[in-house]
Amino acid sequence: MNARQKTRPPRTKILIVDDHPMLREGLAQLIGNQTDMAVCGEAGDAAEALEKIRLLNPNLVLADITLPGRNGLELIKDIQALETGAAVLVISMHDEALYAERVLRAGGRGYVMKQEGGKKIMEAIRQVAAGKIFVSEKMSAKIIEVFSGHRPESAGSSVEKLTDREFEVFQLIGQGLGTKELAARLHVSPKTVEVHRANIKVKLQLKTMAELIRYAVRWVESEHGANH
Repeated sequence: MNARQKTRPPRTKILIVDDHPMLREGLAQLIGNQTDMAVCGEAGDAAEALEKIRLLNPNLVLADITLPGRNGLELIKDIQALETGAAVLVISMHDEALYAERVLRAGGRGYVMKQEGGKKIMEAIRQVAAGKIFVSEKMSAKIIEVFSGHRPESAGSSVEKLTDREFEVFQLIGQGLGTKELAARLHVSPKTVEVHRANIKVKLQLKTMAELIRYAVRWVESEHGANH
C-alpha cells in the first residue's frame, strides 16, 4: 500500500473561479471525490483569482466567463501574461457557440457548459490537465474550419467581428445597461464606453444608438431563448 502511494503521481492542483459560492462548492465536491486531483483554492472574481494563482501556483484554473468587474476572457489573457503554466478550462452556462472560439483565441484550453453535468465536466478537466484541448465534437469541427482558414469571412455572424471587449459591451447594452452603468461595471470611463459603442455601430453597420440598442436587445433575447 505504502509503496503504491509513493509511486502515485502528484495530484493536479485546481483553482475554481466563479462568483456563485454554491457552484464553487459543487465543483469542489466533485473534484474532492477524485484521487488524481485536488482543489487548492477558490476565487469569486478575476482580481482574487490572479492573487491566488501567484500564491498557490495551480496546474489548472476552472473559470466562468461572467465574473464581476473583469470577465473570463480578460482573466484568461491575464493568466497567460503571468506565465505560470496554468491551463484554463472555462465552465460556463453560456452556449459554447458564443464563446468557445474566443476562449481558445485568448489562450484558454477548453470550454464546457455547466448543463453538461459532472461526468462531462470531469472528462473536460482530465483532458485539459493532460495538455489537450476540450470542446464538444460539434464545436471542434467548427473551430478546425475557422483556424485552418477554410470558413469564408461572410459565414460568421457580424457579432463575431467584435473584439472580446466590444462583445461584452454589446451584451450589456442588450441587457439594458446605460453608459454610466456600463462604465461602472467595466471599471472604465464613460468616454471609453462611447468609443466601444461607436466601434460596435461601425462593425454591425448600424447608424444610430437606438438601432444598436434594439439590435442588442433582440440578440440577447434570442440567445436566452436558445438556451432554454
